[in-house]
Amino acid sequence: MPEKTLKDAFYETLKDVYYAEKAGLRSLKKAVKAAQSDDLKAALSEHAEQSQHQVERLMQVFEILGKSARAKTCEAMQGLTAEMEEDLEDFGGTEAGDDVLIGCAQAVEHYEIARYGVLKTWARKLGLSDAESLLAETLEEEKASDEKLTQIAEGLMASGEDEEPEGDEDEAKEDAEAKEELGEAQEKPKARAKKR
Repeated sequence: MPEKTLKDAFYETLKDVYYAEKAGLRSLKKAVKAAQSDDLKAALSEHAEQSQHQVERLMQVFEILGKSARAKTCEAMQGLTAEMEEDLEDFGGTEAGDDVLIGCAQAVEHYEIARYGVLKTWARKLGLSDAESLLAETLEEEKASDEKLTQIAEGLMASGEDEEPEGDEDEAKEDAEAKEELGEAQEKPKARAKKR
């Protein structure tokens, strides 16, 4: 069996990202429906549209390699999208829903940023300048989407600053008990030292 090369790694990762982009697009469509904030709905809709172009760019990269576009199951994206679906079920329609949705969307963005970044670097190393340009364009879009989600999250945070998390009284009681226990634990060695 011949030794695997960077070109092999590039192709395998490309198949992985192709799957991830298509799965991410399906999740984005669900997220748009679940979002309550108009700004978040607009950002997710815009990114869904971008994702369709990103899939087309990936197909062009496959063509540059002389290969047909094929997806390889991306377990990382399966995990991220499953987590998003679970969180939408748990938090959808709640006051925290948009914040949780942004967290899930950014987890997907960060994965895609990492993968596009490495593919762009590998394309440069392999002398695939056309592929590098296509991947760089997508990478910049992913970074911009992540930044936009951060701005929306900060706006949501500002509007909910007066909120008290559930269970603050219990947490304060637990903190007081822990401090008391810590104080007692620190006193015991001092008491033993005085007896000696």
